[in-house]
Amino acid sequence: MDARLHRRLADELLTARRKRRPVPRISARHPGFSLGDAYAVQRELRALEEADGAVVVGYKIGATSEAIQRMFGIDQPDFGYLTDRMMLPDGCCVDADRFIAPKVEGELAFRLGEDLAGDSVTARDVLDASIEVLPALEICDSRIEHWDIGLVDTVADNASSAMAVLGPPVPPAGADLAAEQMVFQAGEHVRTASGSAVMGHPAEAVACLARILASYGTGITAGQVVLAGAWAGAVDLLPGSPVKASFGRLGSVSLTVDTRDSDG
Repeated sequence: MDARLHRRLADELLTARRKRRPVPRISARHPGFSLGDAYAVQRELRALEEADGAVVVGYKIGATSEAIQRMFGIDQPDFGYLTDRMMLPDGCCVDADRFIAPKVEGELAFRLGEDLAGDSVTARDVLDASIEVLPALEICDSRIEHWDIGLVDTVADNASSAMAVLGPPVPPAGADLAAEQMVFQAGEHVRTASGSAVMGHPAEAVACLARILASYGTGITAGQVVLAGAWAGAVDLLPGSPVKASFGRLGSVSLTVDTRDSDG
């Protein structure tokens, strides 16, 4: 498919996000829409945001656990970019009205102290390059109607990313991230999981991202943050439902949701 369609779809998705009006499934409207097309749309979307002053500060890799793959019917990891406008502080109060149909996940983020690139990057390389890990909550939102997505739809829509809340950083040295336990609470929902749910080890998810990025001629830059993927299934982000993810010795991260009536 040609570049004009990629640009048009990127503009459509950005408008959907800003106006909070979802659009029909892209792959249903454009038979033959490929993964290459989807990442081309994502690059156009990123360019539009950067032209508007947003600064890319990292990446997210999604669908790294079986729980998320089953939930959305996706059979392989994907990635999206993070901008400075998407980052929120621990304990923040989120306005649910800024999203379409938000969901929230608990995971770890990695901050790199050196560049990481290449098609042979390993989990060990990630741990050696990381200066800190951070408890994280990712708010996902789909600009596709009713979360009716396949892999190519979510990729085009920047991997269904919306916001990220980062907790206090801790050094990764000495931590067994695969064995670490998460308790995730969102309103009445309580879910538990270990780091091994994410491709066997959260650092392996970051390594996978680096290898995928290498196929597009790029990599992860020193100072950037990477969300390594949800440890358990996502839940709806609802007004009045506090959210917290606790990771034992790695600490915790939380948010609350504004309960104001948008019509009042």
